Amino acid sequence: MNVSPLTLDMMKAIRTTLVLALLLMVTTAQAQRGSWKGELDVQGIKLPLVFHFTDKGCTMDSPAQNVRGIPTQTVVKGDSVTVEIAMIGARFEGVNKGTEIEGTFTQQGMAFPLTLTPGEVTLNRPQTPKPPFDYLTEEVSFTNGSFTLRGTLTKPRGCSRQTPVVLMVSGSGQQNRDEELFGHKPFAVLAEALARQGIASLRYDDRGWGDASVRFYEFTTADFYADALSGLALLRKQFDRVGMLGHSEGGTIALMAAAEGKTDFIVTLAAMAVSGKETMIAQNRSVLAAAGTTPEMTEAYCMAIGCALDQLAQGKKTADIKPTGVPVLFRSVFDKALKQGDSPYIRHLLNVDVRGELGKIACPVLALNGNRDTQVDCVANLGALEKGLVNSRHTLKTFDGLNHLFQTCHTGLVVEYQQIEETIAPTVLSLIHISEPTRRR
Repeated sequence: MNVSPLTLDMMKAIRTTLVLALLLMVTTAQAQRGSWKGELDVQGIKLPLVFHFTDKGCTMDSPAQNVRGIPTQTVVKGDSVTVEIAMIGARFEGVNKGTEIEGTFTQQGMAFPLTLTPGEVTLNRPQTPKPPFDYLTEEVSFTNGSFTLRGTLTKPRGCSRQTPVVLMVSGSGQQNRDEELFGHKPFAVLAEALARQGIASLRYDDRGWGDASVRFYEFTTADFYADALSGLALLRKQFDRVGMLGHSEGGTIALMAAAEGKTDFIVTLAAMAVSGKETMIAQNRSVLAAAGTTPEMTEAYCMAIGCALDQLAQGKKTADIKPTGVPVLFRSVFDKALKQGDSPYIRHLLNVDVRGELGKIACPVLALNGNRDTQVDCVANLGALEKGLVNSRHTLKTFDGLNHLFQTCHTGLVVEYQQIEETIAPTVLSLIHISEPTRRR
């Protein structure tokens, strides 16, 4: 989902706007060239910021939100620095004290202290695989229509046709073969863990990766499903037992493939089993709650966005949707989010609902979710799987204290992903193995 947290296009716009507008408060720095970093404390959530000062001006990064290059207007008078970030309606006023810039950030009437020191945010990712490897890797490619998808086939020592293999399918948004996000490489970590258990894997870059001319969000879940089937076909030529491991939207695709009898087994990580519309509304609710919105205002907003999503799902153009009941405070957020709704991806995803297909799945299923996932609700989605997987041997597992990326976390919010050094909790890695899952009653 990545982050994971599905990280849906419309929801990303909503979440980014909300967090930037309600949680993130921008900062200041010195008329000193180079990069300066600081950390805001917003309702107990740490938000690192980096300011890049050059002769041409200043830009700001919010690493925890994967937002970079936000333009600013900077005025320097002596030791005083004023930074205006018009994009989010924020202002920083600070004083350069030599080795640090001490100041206050204000936005929407709220003020937060912020101290900057020279340097950038450094990321420690101890689980990222490093050579020498005790397994083999091979660059491979496969095609679907006009797209060539390239990936890495990881094989344990002594690999043969009898070795089980999984195709890894990433979550929403264009991602590389490692499902890289905030310096984390979950699929690389998973590939290594599986290889050590004697399991091969293929992970691949999403269609159009690295090609700026490709309009990725014109594609739909159906397109990504077709890509995955082409990957399975490649593996069938080399292996007798072929499964799929999908994260978030990739987990939905794994369920779709299993329902059509395309896999010998599947592993889902935070899979969306309920509809796209339900998932989007649940994501809104999580973001609003994290922003400290009252329950009444949260429900009013979710009702309004739900009504708009219904109209989008029915094919109505965003320009023809007249929202009602949107709280005044969130009207601009709502309008920006709604503009994303005309994309083919969003319109298709709203109607994706695999619950009616779950009864067709006959192969073994291992479904894992974290109970602090704020992107794909653990209870709703595992509940749908429990109810629908009536003809397959399956194991459903809830991990306490894990987020959408299966990191050990405090809040489960997207802004935490970058701050956590752990890429995937070891308990999850040890549980993902290819065996005959027991059916849970």
